[in-house]
Amino acid sequence: MVKKGPIFSFFALLIVLGIIIAFSVKPIIHNVNLGLDLKGGFEVLYQVKPLKSGQKIDSEAMSNAVASINKRINVLGVSEPNISIENGNRIRVQLPGVKNEQRARELLSTTAKLEFRDYKDRLMMDGSDLVPGKAKVAFDDMNKPKVTLQLKDPSKFASVTKKITSYYPNNMLVIWMDYQKGDSYEKEAAKNKHKFISAPSVSQELNTADVEISGNFTVQEANDLKDLLNSGSLPVRLVETYSTSVGAQFGQDSMKETIYAGAIAVAAIMLFMLLFYRLGGLIASLTLVIYMAVVMGVFVGMQAVLTLPGIAAMILGIGMAVDANIITLERIKDELRGGKTVLSAFKAGNKRSLPTVVDANLTTIIAAAVLFILGVSAVKGFAVMLLISNVVTFVTSVYGARILLGLLVHSHALDNHPWLFGVKRSDIRGSK
Repeated sequence: MVKKGPIFSFFALLIVLGIIIAFSVKPIIHNVNLGLDLKGGFEVLYQVKPLKSGQKIDSEAMSNAVASINKRINVLGVSEPNISIENGNRIRVQLPGVKNEQRARELLSTTAKLEFRDYKDRLMMDGSDLVPGKAKVAFDDMNKPKVTLQLKDPSKFASVTKKITSYYPNNMLVIWMDYQKGDSYEKEAAKNKHKFISAPSVSQELNTADVEISGNFTVQEANDLKDLLNSGSLPVRLVETYSTSVGAQFGQDSMKETIYAGAIAVAAIMLFMLLFYRLGGLIASLTLVIYMAVVMGVFVGMQAVLTLPGIAAMILGIGMAVDANIITLERIKDELRGGKTVLSAFKAGNKRSLPTVVDANLTTIIAAAVLFILGVSAVKGFAVMLLISNVVTFVTSVYGARILLGLLVHSHALDNHPWLFGVKRSDIRGSK
């Protein structure tokens, strides 16, 4: 006799799940953080070197470097940047949506060590004499941009300017950014494009806390200089070892093609399941939809970045979820062919298939964990999605499918209908 309660529960559960998925899809899609390969942007890998002899590149130095880079990224206005330390002495920076690659590169890697030297390159003052965060952009009488600074000790500036005036006619206070050993004011002054920022003449002693840096700046250059000074100098030297950029249009095209390919793959999988496993295949297909919604929900909840390898891992996870269903449904078919009732075959098939499904997913979880621990960049993204996919597979494709199919089996509506599982009556042992 058919029980209506389990059938009602089956459809009620489907309706509730359908409503939840329908209302959650839009927020999930709008909150997905896209990686460089999907959104476009700039990625660079730096080798971290000591700024001065004897400096150790330890975890503290790396953390300080990351903090300084973070401040500079805020200047660029990048949303969802990704900064990661690799192998203890490398920093990978991913900046989705960045269009001006050269400006990003300069802001990130410039050490921003400001120094005031005389015409013989002797150090007079440096950035430590400035009040932090007080650099501003202003405009002179000719409406040209300049950068204003505030000094901690006006008397020290008075002493420096008094000394500079005594060097007449070479009374220049040369302002350098990232002065390197071997740099020379005399050599640079003869060039059309010199390395120092400016070299104003000092004609009198200046006892003031306000200093300005003027030159042939554009407004953008003045703002960048101001931002660099306010963000502070880098505690280490960054040497670029690798960089790449992805155009926004290329990223969008890649995403469209990947989603299109994924949709075809999912459709083919569902069609295969329906043809070979009938009702069991339909239940498996329904749990796949739930699987994809849950995976994306967890991914967004973790605020992870979705990349092309991540999408590939998700589609791979779909295949693994289907594999779990196939193992279970094949076991049920074997039990039905052995002459068991639908209910007995369902219970025995699930019991026999579970160890195999657990072993298959556990080995994948181990592989994904190793990839996450030892991998870098996109490999980590692939590993994260693969780990999430495997965990969600247990919840949806194993237990979710069992609950849905179990409701129909326990209603006894499937009794005497082995064809709903893809089993012909002629294949059942003992049947005539």
